[in-house]
Amino acid sequence: MRRADRLFRIVQFLRAGRLQTARSLAQKLQVSDRTIYRDVQDLQLSGVPILGEAGVGYTLRRDYDLPPLMFDGREITALVLGSRMVMAWGDAELASAANDALRKIEAVLTPALRDRIDAVRLYAPAFTSRDPNQAANQLSTRDVLEQLRGAIEQHQIVAAIYGNAEEKVTERRLRPMALLFWGNVWTLVAWCELRSDFRSFRADRFRSLQVLPETFTPEHGQSYEDFLARMKRDMSQNPSI
Repeated sequence: MRRADRLFRIVQFLRAGRLQTARSLAQKLQVSDRTIYRDVQDLQLSGVPILGEAGVGYTLRRDYDLPPLMFDGREITALVLGSRMVMAWGDAELASAANDALRKIEAVLTPALRDRIDAVRLYAPAFTSRDPNQAANQLSTRDVLEQLRGAIEQHQIVAAIYGNAEEKVTERRLRPMALLFWGNVWTLVAWCELRSDFRSFRADRFRSLQVLPETFTPEHGQSYEDFLARMKRDMSQNPSI
């Protein structure tokens, strides 16, 4: 958890009005008591009116509140829909993060704006079915997305077994670059060491996936920017693509 997030959550816990000991805050945030002492001191020095002391407990002065965030109706709708789409179509970790982010925003909205969140009637139905050509032994798409996202962030090579639309299975070593969402499917853009070229792979067609500890540095002609440049060039030469 980022320190800024931890400080925010400490203030939210103290807003409840009950005396909170450093030990109880530490357990909730999964840090040491000493970390809580430092965080509380820093919050006090920044002007947050936290009452109490180490060994006794802490609370927040009753007349203190965080300044409310202000959004207009369209911004609220965009935030809610975006969060619902991530919760429905993202991997499990991002889905949880989207829900947490929306709750944080909700906590510091004015009551009128808070009511608008529940009033948004735009939804993103979640994964409900598998590709009819998807084999029974294929991986959960959410698990695939989470592993691939981590590999992209850390520039890790992926070893995979992949089945195409004709159920032809191949083993691949991939250098993952980006995940693209097309409304109902996710595709991975990667440099394929087997083909020595860019390839796209549907996330729901991976039979097995292993993120290797081996990392890579995008080489000239093998980066995502190079992929985009090629796509743009191909489309300009053949507008029907």
